[in-house]
Amino acid sequence: MKKLSYITGLLCLIIAVGCTKDFEEINRDSQGFDSDEVSAKYFLTNSQVGLYAPSRFEYWRAHLINSDRYAGHVDFGFNQGWWAGELGYKYDVAYTDAAYGWLAGYFGNIKAFADFTKEGGEFENQYMFAMSLIMKSLYFQMYTDTFGMVPFSEAGVDGILTPKYDAQIDIYKGIIADLDQAMTIIGDAERTGLGIDDVGENDVYCGGDLQLWKTLANSLKLRLGMRALGAPGADFAQTTINQALNQPLLDATTGSVTMSKDYVISEWTSSSYGDVWHDFAGLGSKWTMGEPFINLLDDNNDPRLPVYANPAPGGSFVFTNIKEGGSYTDPNYQERVDFIESTLITAQADYTLTVDGDDIIIDLPAGQYIGQPIRLNADIMPYVRFEMFSTPGDAILQPRGDKATGYPEIILSSAESYFLQAEAVVRGITSGDAQELMAKGIIEAMKLWEISEGDANNYISNSAIADISTGTTEEKLEKIALQRWLASYTDGFEAWAIVRDTGYPSSLAAGVSNPVIFGLGTLNGDYPQRLRYGSGAQANPNYAQAVSQQGPDNQATKLWWAK
Repeated sequence: MKKLSYITGLLCLIIAVGCTKDFEEINRDSQGFDSDEVSAKYFLTNSQVGLYAPSRFEYWRAHLINSDRYAGHVDFGFNQGWWAGELGYKYDVAYTDAAYGWLAGYFGNIKAFADFTKEGGEFENQYMFAMSLIMKSLYFQMYTDTFGMVPFSEAGVDGILTPKYDAQIDIYKGIIADLDQAMTIIGDAERTGLGIDDVGENDVYCGGDLQLWKTLANSLKLRLGMRALGAPGADFAQTTINQALNQPLLDATTGSVTMSKDYVISEWTSSSYGDVWHDFAGLGSKWTMGEPFINLLDDNNDPRLPVYANPAPGGSFVFTNIKEGGSYTDPNYQERVDFIESTLITAQADYTLTVDGDDIIIDLPAGQYIGQPIRLNADIMPYVRFEMFSTPGDAILQPRGDKATGYPEIILSSAESYFLQAEAVVRGITSGDAQELMAKGIIEAMKLWEISEGDANNYISNSAIADISTGTTEEKLEKIALQRWLASYTDGFEAWAIVRDTGYPSSLAAGVSNPVIFGLGTLNGDYPQRLRYGSGAQANPNYAQAVSQQGPDNQATKLWWAK
């Protein structure tokens, strides 16, 4: 069979990004590849993995320090931590740059796959190209919902080194157009090809199932339409929503689109929360669960609680107001201890408090779920003891190498699909049984964490937060938003977007105000609305125009769709 001659760089790239088992199949001849041994599928996995499972560096700095904490799911700031809870709310270029560098630079991975598979590309395949359009859409939705205006229409265009920043409304329209094009290309097709042209297991999102890709695209389209609804100039939103509602969406049959971890490759290529937890020494980098998150789960007897989190270790905690030169070193000692006690009271914790001279002692039995308040300042850190609060569940902290039980990355869940449909019914956009859709969403959300349907139904029957059969429209919308927020655990960028879009949980969106307890940061206590552009963005001459149009390049500037 005639050999194909490829440049050395292309061979190396194929070897670098393909799956290990495929190396054994394709790397048989040192002189070249047969025509039936080459395919764009060997570039696919690499273009998918890093968007949802980046390296340890991004997990720590982009996710945990920023989006996951803004989402209210986790926090840090205890007395043995490296950083106070103000970090992320007080601008620090090093941590913002980590998120910006990762997201701004990631598009190249997706574009490379698109260029290979487009018409006239090296490995032309219309169905793989359709997949690249959907991957591009997932990427740009995360990117723009983090920073606002970003390069879109000129991103990756040959010859344009300084692409313009597009308005969010135009990015949303562009994403929707890309999704529509992808779904049209896929049509009724089921696979990308035969033999070497079937992406198969190289596709870590959908396993090569094109109809699942199409349903994923339509579900993302629904998310975009619902988020744009009510935003200035978003006259396309309702049409987008109606179009999505009239096509298949992720449901109980398709299940959620998730990505299993690769526990073999280097953590500097693809990582997990477990790597951050286990790889740093001592308690310095350990984090705790956020108070609003744990309380909402615990107060409603949510069966996800023991999977999402581990109970607090508990112990006996001594708080001493030390005297130096006849004066107490912390004039706010009592207020801070009272705050710690109020946290336990709010959590309905079992504890005892005793006073012994200048000491206040809190004895806290082990085994209770207690969340740590968000955004605590450096001065209260000595009072915030790590063992008083819940930590992430075992599935979250699974170190690499234990592939069987590690949590999957959420690409887009069938739960969210149902919740968005329920919201559309409540808003009067479509007809249907909102409560039935809500219940299906909860069942699907719990299924992600292997919670039985029986336990899910028990929660639905007994928890007011799961019932939207009665109440005002706003009360129903709040419950739907809270369910979406709960279901987005480990997907901090999306959970943060839900809070900014809906205003729920309201206690989180309200921000903080007491400087004795909280780190007000550069936002003066307000809730963060976006991340600042990275330090390299200013090199683009279009940066100034973006700031002029969108607003100051700070965390307080609201995005186009934010409530």
